[in-house]
Amino acid sequence: MSKRSRVLGLLTALIAVAAGLVLPTTTAAALPAWPNLVKGQYSPIVTTAQYLLRHHGHDISADADFGGGTESAAKAFQSANGLGSDGQIGPNTWSKLIVTVQRGSNSEAVKALQVELNRYGHGLTVDGDFGGNTDAAVRSFQSSHSLDANGQVGPLTWQTLIGDFPGYPAGYSLPLPRGALARTEYDDVDHTYPAIDLPVNQVAAYAIVSGTASRISESKCGLGVNIDVGNVRYTYCHFESIAISNGPVSAGQRIGTTGASGNAQGPHLHFHIKVNGGYRCPQKYLISLYDGGVPPAPANLPTTGCFN
Repeated sequence: MSKRSRVLGLLTALIAVAAGLVLPTTTAAALPAWPNLVKGQYSPIVTTAQYLLRHHGHDISADADFGGGTESAAKAFQSANGLGSDGQIGPNTWSKLIVTVQRGSNSEAVKALQVELNRYGHGLTVDGDFGGNTDAAVRSFQSSHSLDANGQVGPLTWQTLIGDFPGYPAGYSLPLPRGALARTEYDDVDHTYPAIDLPVNQVAAYAIVSGTASRISESKCGLGVNIDVGNVRYTYCHFESIAISNGPVSAGQRIGTTGASGNAQGPHLHFHIKVNGGYRCPQKYLISLYDGGVPPAPANLPTTGCFN
């Protein structure tokens, strides 16, 4: 190609952009990878996949638990769309599952979108109604990720939403789904001693680290779980129900459902950390995890002044 041809080609492209005929967008090469979901996983992204399967007519629960029903629905969807029916939700299946939604849409796919936006802290009601709050959250997300902030959720926005969140460092997890609470809830001071109360009801609670779990059932804490790692104990109180037996647990494993059992003035998760029997402020630990970073060593957490 001659120099003159290259210059003319560049000028033509610039004119097209200026005229609004070509819009610069994030390219496929810059997009994060789709996650691969398999039976046995439990996460908000599973909820997203379940709502999308529901949108396509599969009658399953959107409960974050990739069980047999979700696997069967995934296989049926794959078969109907000419995909390999392995029951895993990977790149090819995601590409067929997603549908374009925008303001005015009302569907199970919009619920999937709202779940994803909540993973980034937007705090939307998951009602399937693409109204003003959802539109504002979409535009904010698109703007912050160098996407065309037009409020329309198509393939580029879906893939960035689902694939971009880095997750937690290996061996750690937030004690609640990331979208359940805004970041600001994790640095609150709720007690006269080092601890925190997280205002949630009937949501999954996860093991924050891998360790040895022991069930709690008493009048003050109600139903709960201790997780011991050497001289460090992580304590959860006021569950509605406990999902594990005494013994080893892995970070991110579901250990119960939050509620208001025991001496609780309303539904919430009480959480505290002890080192050698002494309370440590959990706020900096939780904020670090929310931001996807490695938390401070429990022994380095303060014993007073529990704020971020």
